[in-house]
Amino acid sequence: MVQQFVSYCKDFLHIIFPHNCVGCGNDAINHQDLLCINCTHHLPNTNFLATANNPIEVSLAARMPIAHAGAAFYYNNVGSIHNLIVALKYKQHKEAGLLLGRLLGTSLAASPLYQQITTLVPLPLNEIKEQKRGYNQAAIIAEGIASIWPKEIAYKAVGRKLFTESQTTKNRISRWQNMQEVFTVTDADILTNKHVLLIDDVITTGATIESCAREILAVPNVTLSVAAVAYTYH
Repeated sequence: MVQQFVSYCKDFLHIIFPHNCVGCGNDAINHQDLLCINCTHHLPNTNFLATANNPIEVSLAARMPIAHAGAAFYYNNVGSIHNLIVALKYKQHKEAGLLLGRLLGTSLAASPLYQQITTLVPLPLNEIKEQKRGYNQAAIIAEGIASIWPKEIAYKAVGRKLFTESQTTKNRISRWQNMQEVFTVTDADILTNKHVLLIDDVITTGATIESCAREILAVPNVTLSVAAVAYTYH
């Protein structure tokens, strides 16, 4: 009887306070989870973080001296990863970012390529967007990573000097031009002699990452790798 009563209470609370999968909207989900079992099992894994010379690494290494680069998932305009990133960036859903960070951190911790990382640097967000959003999504992702793969997070080591227009509708050349001289290292001491992992949510052309990475690479005796939650292939 007690178990039946508890079950009725849970069903009633679910009706009053519905909890749905962020990925697909399914309501058959434990209250503490953000993704249902089906979405979790069908995440679009790239395996890039365990693979040297993957497409992201090849592209970025052709432009600058990085150690490794990759992303955990493919990014499409539909699906669980898209919905989690939208929830993080536009719906004030920090827990979505922490989950994405934990998923990314799991891949990083398992990869032999990233075991020398000492410091996580979230890609800085321009101040206007950060004030409007209330946080930097890359910093939330970094916190998710560090929760299961303990690393120092250098929140203020790099900053933005300029406000930039959104990259979403720009082509490759326009993205690159839009990001010139945007970033600056504000605390070189915390990066000196470190192996830094630059963190972002989505890599498309890599123009934003490249602009920030070049400033970090000017720090004495720094080694740089790059990791993102997702990669937009084209």
